Amino acid sequence: MLAGLSLPRFEGGRLVLAVDVSPWLRSDAPCSAERLFCHVYGRARTASQFIPGWPYSFVAVLEPGATSWTAILDAVRLGPADDATAVTAAQLRGVVERLIAAGQWQAGDPAIVIVFDAGYDVTRLAWVLRDLPVEMVGRVRSDRVTRLPKPLRMHGVNGRPPKHGPEFRFTKPDTWPEPAFTTVTDTINYGKAGTQAWDRVHPQLTHCSSWLDHERELPLVEGTLMRLKVEHLSKDRDAPPVWLWSSKTGATPDDVDRLWQAFLRRSDLEHTFRFAKQTLGWTTPKLRTPEAADRWTWILIVAHTQLRLTRPLAADLRWPGETLTTSDRLTPARVRRGFRDIRVHLACRPVFPNPEKSAPAGHPAPRTSTPPGRGEPRPSPGC
Repeated sequence: MLAGLSLPRFEGGRLVLAVDVSPWLRSDAPCSAERLFCHVYGRARTASQFIPGWPYSFVAVLEPGATSWTAILDAVRLGPADDATAVTAAQLRGVVERLIAAGQWQAGDPAIVIVFDAGYDVTRLAWVLRDLPVEMVGRVRSDRVTRLPKPLRMHGVNGRPPKHGPEFRFTKPDTWPEPAFTTVTDTINYGKAGTQAWDRVHPQLTHCSSWLDHERELPLVEGTLMRLKVEHLSKDRDAPPVWLWSSKTGATPDDVDRLWQAFLRRSDLEHTFRFAKQTLGWTTPKLRTPEAADRWTWILIVAHTQLRLTRPLAADLRWPGETLTTSDRLTPARVRRGFRDIRVHLACRPVFPNPEKSAPAGHPAPRTSTPPGRGEPRPSPGC
């Protein structure tokens, strides 16, 4: 049902999906099953901690422009015995297949872009989902070592041809060849954004980690490597460059600008997590079983979807000190503030039966509960 709703799209009708994990921390529930140590950050960026909880993997559709709205399509809880890459691949395959079945993507449409943050094995995901109409783009660590395309075989050279080209070390600029092209874009918040792109760059895979059970020769997963350097950030004037890798080969300058701009919109999913926890109360209930947490998570997804669908009908109920804004620029918190005024005008309102009015004439209405102080005492709430 979520895949069949109206979804936001980027230029050209392209769908952009984002994948990220948000934990439901349950450090005070030692008897709850299937908890994991979730990596969270404290007040400082370097103050990382590992707290027991239930991690959930979310897939959402991003919107273009400066906004905090996303359209959540799926949520899967990661268990103690789960492989995060395998679970993410199965989750994305299910989401993309549902989008195709709902008519959101048809033959001839632009490929669906999926953005990842650091920590995801983008190369493995690109290989597993290579049969789907998707383009992967994810951030990679700044200390990685990749390989360039193998050089052309020279005439008269004997022996087995090399499978990989020279090394491309991110920390050593003397190993960088001349980029395929360089783009410079003027942004509002970050000044000039310069991007260098190299085509057909791939990591050298080994039979370890997720490739341990790969019986055949390890494949070459080639893509486009991008080095994004912005002029300034809001808090750091000398920001380090961001390295991105995309599964798309033969990318043009327009494709590179489109990919890194779509990656910057991935942070909108962080606003959705904060809104779900602080406003909608996703992690407020003290649930014991993970199955109950799964049901409550889907209830919150439905509630967030209702707010997104009623977004054009919401009025701007401002608090003192807030600026006036148009209806298309309302945040999820402002739409939720005015949702009670929207609900009374909806065509399909829930109607609950009143037992006192539904009793037949001449017969007393059935008593639904024993009044306090009469008959058997009521069970105390929470038993």
